[in-house]
Amino acid sequence: MLVHSPMARRLVHAVFALIVLPVFALPFAVILIASFATNWSGALPSGPTLEQYRTVTSGDALHALVTSLLTATAASLIALVLGTWAAIVVHGMARLRRLADSLFMLPVAVPSVVVGLALLVAFSRPPFLLNGTPGIVVMAHAVLITGFAYQSVAAALQRLDPVFEQSAASLGATPGYVLLRVKLPLLLPSLSAATALCFALSMGELSATMMLHPPDWLPLPVAIYAATNRGLVFIGSAQAALLMTTTLLVLLLLNRVRTRASYR
Repeated sequence: MLVHSPMARRLVHAVFALIVLPVFALPFAVILIASFATNWSGALPSGPTLEQYRTVTSGDALHALVTSLLTATAASLIALVLGTWAAIVVHGMARLRRLADSLFMLPVAVPSVVVGLALLVAFSRPPFLLNGTPGIVVMAHAVLITGFAYQSVAAALQRLDPVFEQSAASLGATPGYVLLRVKLPLLLPSLSAATALCFALSMGELSATMMLHPPDWLPLPVAIYAATNRGLVFIGSAQAALLMTTTLLVLLLLNRVRTRASYR
């Protein structure tokens, strides 16, 4: 730790507890409390109950959760493949890398609703008619998150010691063998981290999804927005708790994979 004085460390911990924890932890705590409440007439919700969770687990929320998981998994895999491929291709080429940086960061720099509108205009007519299908939702998520996968892998490539590739090549390994058996295994911790980031971002994406999703492909964030928009705050809180818990469990699983990859 950079702070060595016990008094200074206690001060840092106190500032962290007073500022950082309320800003980040308190909103999630309120959502969890509200998911078990029946009314909210005071500073905090009251009337503990499990009725919201009975409604959520027996209704369409589980179907929406499965839809979100399928969308996030497909979009994350597409983003990981495209981002990794692009980062490897432009690695060592300064001009091409600057172009790729701008291209992949463009969807991040604009509101996601703009990405949704762009896809809606581009794929609403033959021969690329995707409007009204789950594919356009997956595509929108992939467009929005590929830049994060690309940046994560590109940064890892910059830190990668070239001596491993040079040693393999000097022993007669082909470029394909070096890529599959040397470079990608060394990048595995960064790949798993990029996958976790892309998955989390996709699970929470709302704006573009609302523009593009068909009626039979309703991700959970859209269901949460619809519930709260109808005044069903406690139902929406239970759905949000379900979304947070599921996302956290998947991220913990991916973190376990990354930890094992780091020890290899």
